[in-house]
Formats: sequence, C-alpha cells, structure tokens
Amino acid sequence: MIQLENLRKVYQMGKVVVPVLHGIDLSIDDGEMVAIMGPSGSGKSTLMNILGCLDVPTGGRYLLDDVDVSRLSDNRLAKIRNRKIGFVFQSFNLVPRTNAISNVELPLIYAGARSRRNLARRALQQVGLDERQKHLPNELSGGQQQRVAIARALINDPALLLADEPTGNLDTASSMEIMKLLSALNDAGRTIVVITHEDEIARFAKRVVRLRDGHIESDQVHHAKVRITPAPSAQ
Repeated sequence: MIQLENLRKVYQMGKVVVPVLHGIDLSIDDGEMVAIMGPSGSGKSTLMNILGCLDVPTGGRYLLDDVDVSRLSDNRLAKIRNRKIGFVFQSFNLVPRTNAISNVELPLIYAGARSRRNLARRALQQVGLDERQKHLPNELSGGQQQRVAIARALINDPALLLADEPTGNLDTASSMEIMKLLSALNDAGRTIVVITHEDEIARFAKRVVRLRDGHIESDQVHHAKVRITPAPSAQ
C-alpha cells in the first residue's frame, strides 16, 4: 500500500535550511499495523504528515496504492485525504457544540454524500457508542471522544488509518481500550499506522519502525502483537 523511496524533507526558514528526513525507504503492506516511534526531533511527525498527504516531500517518491502522490496538486491531495485516509489525532478535534453523530457525519458532508445519518450511526455502532449519538463532546469521557474521532475517521471506509499519538490525552485504562479498538480494526483488515512514543502502545502493532535524526534506526517485526477480540465497551 505504502512505498517510500529515498524520501527527503527540508524546511526553509529564512536563510536557514533545516533537513528533517534523510532518504527514508519504507514499505507498508495492506493489512499491516505499524507503530512509528522516535524521540522529539526524530522526524516522525513530519513523516506522518507526508503519509497523510498533509505535506509533500522535498525529494524522493511516495506511492500510495501505486499512485505517486509526491507531486500532486493541492486539490488532488485533498481528494486522496478524503477518500483514502482516515485521521485520528491526540486532541480528538471534535466540534464542541456538535453532537457525536453530527461530528461523525462531517467528512460525508464535505464529500457531498447521501444517507449520511445511517452511515454515521453504523460507524458509531462499530466503535461501541450507539447509545451516545446525541451527546456533545463535553458530555463524553476522553476515551469516548476518541471513539467518536475514530468513527469519523472510518466513515469514508479509508484504505489507511493514521493515528497520531491517539492515546496522548487519555488515562491508562482509556488508552488500552482505544488500542484494543484499533487492534480489532486491524484484525478485520484495516491498514493502520500509529505514531507513539510509548512502548506499551507500540506493543499493539506487529511491526515497529524507530526514527532518529531523520533516519530509520530500526525496523522490527514482533512475533505477536497484543490481540484483543471482545467487542469494545462504551467507556
């Protein structure tokens, strides 16, 4: 699904050139769950932005489903983001005065899709929040808010789910519930890339890629990831 070839990223800050990624080569297959780790300044957030078509590389190639997205126009990148990629962020990014089901509908509104309410309801059912459809974000726990965000990310049935520190604002119990949910989605065939700095979170992935100073320091496959099969609760 993902093929990075000699991927480079340089930022220009006035007269200062700041190299961030130095020739990254990386492949991620359909159905993989990969954790990307690294200390602050390692380039993991920049890499996530490029994988999500939120930024473009300075050099090299990024192939997503055999399409080179490295030099596409902003409009083409926006279409790919909406159709192929689902995003889950640390801060949830929910609209505060909009209830759960309406938050989940938002990508469908941008896409001009019909039958939005039924699709959003099914997405909330998938993450165990069928009974919280009418609740505002401030009426939900942190874990429940992140479930709403995951339902929103899944609403267009994306080929790729990108989760950037998805448990960063959650307590330990809620973090484990969110990772169990992501693991179950991966077991069902969803390709997932998780950015994290926590080893306990990375254990849910079968493969861990570690970055340091813009280079891949290691790329290791675990013999087994943490596997959870029960349906998620609404907590």
